[in-house]
Amino acid sequence: MPVYNDANFRQLFTVFSDTTKYPAATLSMYWTVASDYISTNDNPCNNLNGASLQLALDMMCAHLATLFTADANNVAEGGDPGQQATIETSSTIGSISVSNLPPPVKDAWDYWLNQTAYGQQLLALLKVKAVGGFYVGGLPEREGFRKAMGVFW
Repeated sequence: MPVYNDANFRQLFTVFSDTTKYPAATLSMYWTVASDYISTNDNPCNNLNGASLQLALDMMCAHLATLFTADANNVAEGGDPGQQATIETSSTIGSISVSNLPPPVKDAWDYWLNQTAYGQQLLALLKVKAVGGFYVGGLPEREGFRKAMGVFW
C-alpha cells in the first residue's frame, strides 16, 4: 500500500521544496485527501498499481496543493474563495458584459483536473492505465473470470 513520502514527493515536484511555504504536515494532508479520489489499494489485478499508483497519488496531491494554494492567494488578493479560473473571450464596459470560454473537456472531472499541470499529467496517466476501463465494486478476483454459463464465482 503506498504512503506519503515527503522526501520523494519534494524531489519529484520541486516547486514544493520550500518547507516553510509547504509544510510536510500540509502536504501529507493533501496526500490523504488524494487517497479519497484514488484508491490506495495496490492489487496486481488493477491496472494502476505499484509505482504508477504512487505517482498517481503524488500527482493528485500536487494538484490539490496547487489548487488550494491558488485559492488562498486569490482570497488574499480580495477574490472569492473557490472561484474557478476561466478564459475570458470578450468584455464590455458600458452595461458591463463578460463572456467566458466554456471548458474544452467532456465532463467536470476532466475540467477539474485540467486546472493544473499536475492534474493534466494525472488525467493522461489515468487514461492510459484505464484502457479497457477500471473495475468498480465486488471482489478483485472477479474482474475477468467467470464460471461456466457466464456466472461470476
